[in-house]
Amino acid sequence: MLTERLFRTDGLPPADRFDCWRERVSGTHAPLDLLSDHRADFLASQRVLDLGAVSVWPTTFQPVRFRRTPKLIRQSDPEGLHLSLPLHGALRAVRGKEETVHGPDSLCVVDSSRPFDVHAGDDSRPHTGIGLEVPKALLPLPRHAFDRVTAARLSTREGFGALLAQLLTQLAKDTSPYQAADGPRLGTVMIDLLSALLAHALDAENSLPPETHQQALVLRIRAFVQQHLHDPQLTPCTIAAAHHISRSYLYRLFEREEESIAAWIRGQRLEHARRDLAHPAMRTTPIHAIAARWCFTHAADFTRAFRRAYGMAPREYRSVAHRPQ
Repeated sequence: MLTERLFRTDGLPPADRFDCWRERVSGTHAPLDLLSDHRADFLASQRVLDLGAVSVWPTTFQPVRFRRTPKLIRQSDPEGLHLSLPLHGALRAVRGKEETVHGPDSLCVVDSSRPFDVHAGDDSRPHTGIGLEVPKALLPLPRHAFDRVTAARLSTREGFGALLAQLLTQLAKDTSPYQAADGPRLGTVMIDLLSALLAHALDAENSLPPETHQQALVLRIRAFVQQHLHDPQLTPCTIAAAHHISRSYLYRLFEREEESIAAWIRGQRLEHARRDLAHPAMRTTPIHAIAARWCFTHAADFTRAFRRAYGMAPREYRSVAHRPQ
């Protein structure tokens, strides 16, 4: 499991909750002024997932206003970029005379080096969202581009924004598939994906190094494969055609990965079959039907591949998975 820190105010004396929350948020991002009508008995929780130089923090809190002033910037500036993905409740960002409202369909971006004023939640409901904290030095964009970044509307409905939102929500929901050593690797994926998203939004793709372009393309391909694992027509040829690249270039992209594209697809299908075999709701589903669901048309081939991957036959695995504890 990933390294994780949890903070909740409900275990603190009511009079201390708001000040402790303000210190916590200022320590996670940058020193901030916080204002709230609920400070007499403030309820909030925050998990911080450490991904190397990057951190992800799912959080829920009562309505609050965050302000980063020129005075606070002069006092301390970690030079970080913070992205917020609202899940429940809107974020209203005020920059000068401009105001932008963000919901689950867009990311709110603030820069610790620039003043901002963000209103989170409303008078009746807590705000729930996911924050992403990234040092600006790790993003291969010109320094002057960050002014435009904070003003850009980054959609989570499609493209790189959708991929980033999916990864953030998946991590917030369940970190059990990962080990602590996977944290920095996930941080690198976040940085590559965010770099591509920002460059796309600013129409500045030429500022990205080639390896970032390639990693972003690999991420798009992996997401495409996951969406089409059920399709027996999913092959390197169809994947390459869907992404407007040659099959040979697709193979070269995956030369730096742990597995070839074909081996990775096969491994993903086996893993989904394994989960189905262990799922209580599919306990009576014939094994050959589960195999066919994941495009293994020959039972003997499926059994050999499954045994090679998991050290036992599918029938034996199902028996062990459903054995009473």
